[in-house]
Amino acid sequence: MIHEILPVGPLQCNCSILGDETTREGMIIDPGDEIDRIQSIIQRYGLHITAIVVTHAHIDHIGGAQKLHRLTGAPVYMNQLDLPLAGMLDMQAGWLGVETPEAPTIDLPVKDGDVIRLAERTFQVLDTPGHTPGSICLLLPSENKLLAGDTLFRDSIGRTDLPGGNGRQILVSIRDKLLSLPDDLVVVPGHGELTTIGREREYNYFLQGL
Repeated sequence: MIHEILPVGPLQCNCSILGDETTREGMIIDPGDEIDRIQSIIQRYGLHITAIVVTHAHIDHIGGAQKLHRLTGAPVYMNQLDLPLAGMLDMQAGWLGVETPEAPTIDLPVKDGDVIRLAERTFQVLDTPGHTPGSICLLLPSENKLLAGDTLFRDSIGRTDLPGGNGRQILVSIRDKLLSLPDDLVVVPGHGELTTIGREREYNYFLQGL
């Protein structure tokens, strides 16, 4: 499977560009900014984008979703619990001192247990509230990967001091949904370096005692 990770925007959100080598179907996860760069990768691989997935509605993850939707026609997937945050993009833009992007229309709401397909592969939706009320992770068993949004990082977890954050809830989400996954599962966080479930279980200070 094609999988390019492109850090975009001032906060360097890890945008994932995924594609099937045979059908050339593609999926974009967290197109927060720099849509022209994302488009260049799409064109390089000759992908036809069939899904745009937003792991949560912070501006650095959702900011380019509507522009990409207009360019590709692909539906936007997001958990509806983050709709209030998606409606606060002007406030979020003010925090960063950037221009307010167009809020996307959420074409296909997703929740825990839903499946998003890319050719023959399936992405399993895991609800992991805490960083935001509607935060999700995407489990891709065929590639032994977890696209974790801002729920879990290498050596850290998502911040919970922004509107809708809940420090206890994010730890419960990680304990109940993520730490039961295999140790060798590769974690692609929303920012920074890749890691594994096993590494974070053993070394992540925030997870000790879970």
